[in-house]
Amino acid sequence: MGITQILFWILAAASLLSALMVVISKSPVYSVIWLIVTFFTISAHYVLLNAQFLAVVNIIVYAGAIMVLFLFVIMLMNLNKETEPQKNRWLKLIGAVAGGCLLVVMVAALRDTDSRMAQLGSGNIGLIQNLGAVLFKEYVVPFEISSILFLSAMVGAVVIGKKEDSKVVDIAGDEAKRRVAEARESMGV
Repeated sequence: MGITQILFWILAAASLLSALMVVISKSPVYSVIWLIVTFFTISAHYVLLNAQFLAVVNIIVYAGAIMVLFLFVIMLMNLNKETEPQKNRWLKLIGAVAGGCLLVVMVAALRDTDSRMAQLGSGNIGLIQNLGAVLFKEYVVPFEISSILFLSAMVGAVVIGKKEDSKVVDIAGDEAKRRVAEARESMGV
């Protein structure tokens, strides 16, 4: 058993434990934190599979942006036990039975599969260098079209923002002009 296999089993145990903690944590904030840990362990699995690009994207997009969004939503919702509706025992029992049925189906589906593992750390399919070469040789036109699309979206956002700012300035300018006129009238000028 090599170091990569030992690392795989440690990461697999950490992934399962953190995913379980997401489900059984009482506080939603702690669930989000455990979900971030789960995403980091999954990213480590990607690194073991020599897919560094997927690992980095997983950390940036999911552990970074999506989890911050989840955390803000949870904090803005102000969840507490008094406002949370209590679940019936029958609903809990039905949920446990449905989860057990799903587990039985998964075990039955995976029982007859071949027990080969992925080749850890071998191959060069997920390397960023190879992805860049394919992107700029075979898919250069769609890549450039998407960059133009993103550029036009950014310009549109700036234009919309500028129009809103000019309306605010116009309203503030009109208000200032009105106040100056009122002040002149009150002073008799």
